[in-house]
Amino acid sequence: MTVRAGTVAACVSLVLAGCSAGSDDVIDYAVDGRLTSYNTNTVSGAASGGPQAFARVLTGFTYRGPDGQTVSDRDYGTVAVVGRAPLILDYEINANAVYSDGKPITCDDMVLTWAAQSGRFPAFDAASTAGYRDIAGVDCVPGQKKARVTFAQDRGIVDYGQLFGATAMLPSHVLADELGLGEGGVTRAVQTPDLPALDRIAAAWNTTWNLGSDVDVKKLPSSGPYKVDSVDGDGAVVLVANDKWWGAKPVTPRVTVWARGADIQDRINNGSFDIVDISAGSSGTLNLPAGFTRTDTASAGIEQLIFSAQGVMAAPPNRRALSLCTPRETIARNAQVPIANARLSPTTEDALSAAESAGAANQFVVPDIGGARLALNNQPLTVRIGYQSPNPRLAATVGSIAQACAPAGITVTDAAGDAVGPQSLRDNTVDVLIASTGGAVGSGSTGSSALDAYDLHTGNGNNLSGYSNERIDGIIDALVVTADPKELARLLGESGPILWADLPTLPLYRQQRTLLTAKAVGAVSSNPTRWGAGWNMDRWTLS
Repeated sequence: MTVRAGTVAACVSLVLAGCSAGSDDVIDYAVDGRLTSYNTNTVSGAASGGPQAFARVLTGFTYRGPDGQTVSDRDYGTVAVVGRAPLILDYEINANAVYSDGKPITCDDMVLTWAAQSGRFPAFDAASTAGYRDIAGVDCVPGQKKARVTFAQDRGIVDYGQLFGATAMLPSHVLADELGLGEGGVTRAVQTPDLPALDRIAAAWNTTWNLGSDVDVKKLPSSGPYKVDSVDGDGAVVLVANDKWWGAKPVTPRVTVWARGADIQDRINNGSFDIVDISAGSSGTLNLPAGFTRTDTASAGIEQLIFSAQGVMAAPPNRRALSLCTPRETIARNAQVPIANARLSPTTEDALSAAESAGAANQFVVPDIGGARLALNNQPLTVRIGYQSPNPRLAATVGSIAQACAPAGITVTDAAGDAVGPQSLRDNTVDVLIASTGGAVGSGSTGSSALDAYDLHTGNGNNLSGYSNERIDGIIDALVVTADPKELARLLGESGPILWADLPTLPLYRQQRTLLTAKAVGAVSSNPTRWGAGWNMDRWTLS
C-alpha cells in the first residue's frame, strides 16, 4: 500500500472521529459566499465570502474581535489622536511592514483607500463611503510610512477605529505598476487631482483583483500572516504562510477557503471540511459526526428583503403591498428568532432598536391581505425574489411569502441562483433580493450600526434599493458623529416612521450564525461581523 493510499484508508476509517484534510497540515474552511474578488470593498466584493477569507491576508490598523469589538493591530501600525475639533489622527505603519512581494507598505495605500471610498470620485464602485466621506484630507508623502488624517469640521466620527482596518487597504503599487504611473503615482493623482488618471485608477481598482482560476497571484500581494498561493478551478482559495510577514508566524501553515455548496453535509461527513462558518439554516439541517462541535450565535447583520430600484418594485405601492402580505412573524418563528425591525441600528438589540421600530412596524407582522389589495388597487403583481442558492432556509422563506401573498393577487417566483447577489438587482434579473446587510450572503455588518446605516444613504454603493430621502440622510450623518444615547434614541425614533412609510427594505430577523469546528482544530471562535471566524485565522491550531 502506498503512503497516500494508506492515508485515505485511515481517513475513511476515522471519518466519525473527524479526520480531515488537515492531516497534511491544511485547514479547510467553508464560508458563506463565493470568493469573487480580493477587493472586499466593492459592492459585490463586500457581499461575498471575501471578508471571511482575507481578514488575515490584508491586514490594517484594526480588526474586529470575537464580540465585534475594535482591536488595534499593532503589528501593522499605530494610530494617535492629535486633535478633536476637528478630529485629527496620526497613523504610523510599522517600519518593518512589507507586502509579500517585498514592496514596502506605505501611506500611498491609505490614500488609495480614502480616494476609493470617500465618494469624491464616483468611478470607484465602492460598497460604502461611511466614515471616509468625512475625511477632509490624508497628508502623505509618497513612499513614506506616516500619514495625518484630518476630518471635516464637526465630523469627528465615533467609530473612527473602523477606518483603514482589516481588508480595507489594498496594494496601491499594483495599480501604479499596471497603469504605468510610477512609484507614488496613485497618491500624486489624488493630490493633484488628476481626474483622467483617477478614472483609470478607479477602473483598475474595480476589476484588477477579481478572482478566477486564471488570476495572476502576483497581483495579490499580502500584508498579513497569510498570502494567496492559488485559486482552484472550483473557486477555492489556497492560503499559505507569508514568508515576508514581520509578526508572529501563523500557527497552521496552510488554509484552503471554500464557498459552501450543496455537498456540504457530505464534506463534513468525509472530513474534507474542518471549519464551517455559515448563516444558520443556509445548508438545511446539518448532522454533526463525532469529532465536531457546533456553536450558534447571532450576527450583527439583518436578513431582509431588499427591493429593486427599477422594475415593478420601484413603485412604492408595490413595495407596500408585498410588505403587508409577507408573513414576517412566521418567517422569524421558522428561523427560531424574534422579528427584527431595525434598519439604522442593526447591530444593537437594546433600547436604541426599540426606539427605531416602535409603532409603525406593528402593521407588518402578520399578512394583511386587504391592505395589500388596497395598495395594489386590486391589480395583479408578479415579483421575482432572488437569493444565492443553495439555501433551504431562504427557499422556505420565498415559499411562505408566495403562499401568503397569493390571495392578494401577488405571484411570487423563486429566482434563486448560485451567482445571485447585489449585481442581480443592478441587472434587473430579480425584483427583490433576500440577503443580509449590504446584500451580503453572510453577516455583512461592519460591527458598527452607524456605519452600517449608510446602506440607506443616498448614493451609497450598497444602497441597493436606490433609496433617497433627505431627512434620512441627515439622520444617518448625525448618527455617525453622535455618542449620546439619548440623542441616538431621538434620531432613531424620528427615522422609524419615515422608513416604515417608504419601505426601501423589509427587515426580517437578525441573521444567526452556525460555526462547526472539528475537534482537531483549536482557537476558532465566531464573530458577528462580515469577517466571521476568519478574524484570527493565523492563530488556528491543528493537532
